[in-house]
Amino acid sequence: MINRRGTLCAGRWTIVVVVLLLGSFITFDSYTYRLLSTLSQSPVSLAFLTTSSSYHSDSKELQSSNASSPENVNESNPHRLQPQVAARNSNRGDPQNVNGSEQDNLKENDEKAELSQLQLTSTRRVELDLWQARAALKRIALEDNDERGEENEQLSNGDPHGKAYRNAALFRQSYMEMEDRFKIYIYQEGEEPLVHDGPCKEIYAVEGRFIQELQDRNPFVTSDPEEAHVFFLPFSVAMMVTYLYTQNSGDMSPLLKFVQDYVHLISHKYPYWNKSEGADHFMLSCHDWGPYVTRVDNNLYSKSIRVLCNANTSEGFIPYKDASLPEINLVGGEVPTVLGGFPVAARKYLAFFAGADHGPVRPYVFKHWEGKNTNVVVHRRVPVAAGLTYHEYMKSSKFCLCPGGYEVNSPRLVEAIYNDCIPVIIADKFVLPFSDVLDWSRFSLQILEADIPKLKEILEAVSEETLIELQNRVKQVRKHFLLNKPPERYDVFHMILHSVWLRRLNIRLLR
Repeated sequence: MINRRGTLCAGRWTIVVVVLLLGSFITFDSYTYRLLSTLSQSPVSLAFLTTSSSYHSDSKELQSSNASSPENVNESNPHRLQPQVAARNSNRGDPQNVNGSEQDNLKENDEKAELSQLQLTSTRRVELDLWQARAALKRIALEDNDERGEENEQLSNGDPHGKAYRNAALFRQSYMEMEDRFKIYIYQEGEEPLVHDGPCKEIYAVEGRFIQELQDRNPFVTSDPEEAHVFFLPFSVAMMVTYLYTQNSGDMSPLLKFVQDYVHLISHKYPYWNKSEGADHFMLSCHDWGPYVTRVDNNLYSKSIRVLCNANTSEGFIPYKDASLPEINLVGGEVPTVLGGFPVAARKYLAFFAGADHGPVRPYVFKHWEGKNTNVVVHRRVPVAAGLTYHEYMKSSKFCLCPGGYEVNSPRLVEAIYNDCIPVIIADKFVLPFSDVLDWSRFSLQILEADIPKLKEILEAVSEETLIELQNRVKQVRKHFLLNKPPERYDVFHMILHSVWLRRLNIRLLR
């Protein structure tokens, strides 16, 4: 076990989807739609780029927009992958490997490219930047990058690899492009506590932690909206519920009015919302009502990127444009003091769940398994007789049940991962966090709600060898769900940003 202590304040590939919007064109690029393609349970995936056929160009907006070079590029030529504008990353290309005349030519070309880029509109500069990122991902997609083995000696630096990922090489490249390019503009309008603030403890902690971390001199944030790839709406739905909602009234109109007024304010004060009709804007909420309050504005609901804990496809969650947010319960604002747990062979219980009896799924779990089997521990409260705490039960169980509560999401998903317990997800319409890059089938089980009566039979059918593999991958992906201060590469803060980055790649603004 690891000691850790700290406090933290489907479409087919030939289809091109083009949407004509009032006053501007927005193209949902079919390449990046494949990159964010719908899977069997509606997560979005990078895995569709692993075949060479997916390289074909499906739209030539930058070429046909009558803009001058270097924007006038043609993606249909597989031998012309290199953008005509010099890459920002100094690691791309070694000047020591070219002679003097070649260096002079490169310098001259770079100067011409920089001059041409300065002549572009700000929108086209941003779109060209994204084009370069797409081109880099296409290069990786064409390569033989099958690294799905459990070990890879070349990746000892902790970069993602192995079967826990849909395509680890593509994820690494996408993450690098994000680190090199991604810029976020935060609207400054609004006052705390409803805006620029959020809860930093208990079950909505990830909402406040993200807002505060992004605003704390984060390198991804820009003060120049003209260079931003996305725009963040920094209001907190959890804080609205605390300060605007009258408890037990059922009246959510104050929350709706606040969101409506905020969108109205930034759309009339700045040109950016109207330019894209909100498609390059994002909001984040871990409160169950997050999806509901976005319905007050049609563009916010149907076009903006919504990062939500309540990622329920039956309630309007759209996987190719919305992102699933993990719910992390920080009791008292403290991160868990101990991460990890016993190996599979040393775990006494087959499965464990303790929690309140609410929502559509949990009553069935209690009906079939509460007190019915000593190897499947299911209780409303943690049993005192065994002398174990909640987390000790998790560390002593092979599987941790994660049924949805009032909504599909549950903090038990992350708690299970923290304790090296294999998650058993019981929520049919739940789009799992970071499922565009993580292959949840490799480190968890998903059981249909209808199969709850057969739960023990299903779990006992998993071999010891498979259990060990699943647990090892749980350990591998744990870093993606950790809140760190300051943030660390590939942690939950950066995974959230990467989810937004992928969805921004899925959109092209043509004006």
